[in-house]
Amino acid sequence: MLCFSSLLLSTPAYVQEAEWLFDALETQGVEYRLLDGTKDIWLRDFMPVRTKSGKYISFRYEPSYLADKPELRTDFRRDIAPHFLPENLVYSDINLDGGNIVYSPSREIAVISERIFSENSNVSRSSLVGALERLLDARVIIIPSLSSDMTGHSDGMVRFLDEHTALGNGTPYQNGLEQKIARTLQANGIDTPDFPYFSSPKDSAVGCYLNFLETEKAIFLPVFGVPEDEIAVKRATELFSKPVVPVMLNEIAKEGGCLNCISWEW
Repeated sequence: MLCFSSLLLSTPAYVQEAEWLFDALETQGVEYRLLDGTKDIWLRDFMPVRTKSGKYISFRYEPSYLADKPELRTDFRRDIAPHFLPENLVYSDINLDGGNIVYSPSREIAVISERIFSENSNVSRSSLVGALERLLDARVIIIPSLSSDMTGHSDGMVRFLDEHTALGNGTPYQNGLEQKIARTLQANGIDTPDFPYFSSPKDSAVGCYLNFLETEKAIFLPVFGVPEDEIAVKRATELFSKPVVPVMLNEIAKEGGCLNCISWEW
C-alpha cells in the first residue's frame, strides 16, 4: 500500500499532476491511500522507515533547512501517529530525513549522504553510523552530498537496480560529485551505471529522473515535458524488467522533489 499526502489534491498547483499520478497507479493496479494532517507533501522525509525485519523507525524530523519554517515541519508523533500508527514502531532521537536513506532491494544496505553528520553534530561520526546500522538492520554506506542541494538527500543521487548495482546521475555536477559517489559505492562492491539527468535551477528537482517511484508492479518515472524525457524512458525500459510508466511532474518537481519524495510504503 502506497501513501500520499492529501495536500496533493487540495493544493491547486499540484492537483493536475496528482490526478495523473493516481490514474497511472490505478491503471497498474497499485493501491494507495491519502494521509491527512501533514504540513507538506514530502511523506518520505517524516514518515517512519521500514527495515528488513519489519520494524518501522521514526527518526526525529528537524532538518536544518526548515529551521525558520516550522509551519512546514510535520511531527509524526504529534500530527500523524494519533490516527495512523504502524505496528513494530521504534522512535529514535537521531535527526534524519527518510529521503536521505536509500535501501538496496534486500534492505541489507542503506546509502545515506554525509548530511547526516551536520544534522547530528553532537554525536561522533563512528557512533552515529553504528547506531544507524543497528536501527536500520543494514550496512550503512556514507556518500558525499551536494552542497548546493537544500536537503542533501541521497534519493536524488543514488537508486538501486539490484543488490550489486546502483544507478547514479549521468550529468556531471560541479567538483565531480557523481564520480566521488561512484568511487565510494564501487569501493563497497557496487557497480554504478549512469541514469539520465539534466540540471535545473537551485532547489528544483526538475531533471532528476532518478527520483522515480518503484513498486512491485511498475516503475513510475517522473518526466518534465522536454526532449530528454524520451532518453530517460528508453534508458529505464532497458534497465528494468517491470513496465515503465511516465508521469508528468513539473510543478511538484519545481518545489524540490519527485515521485519517491512524495510517496511512502506501508
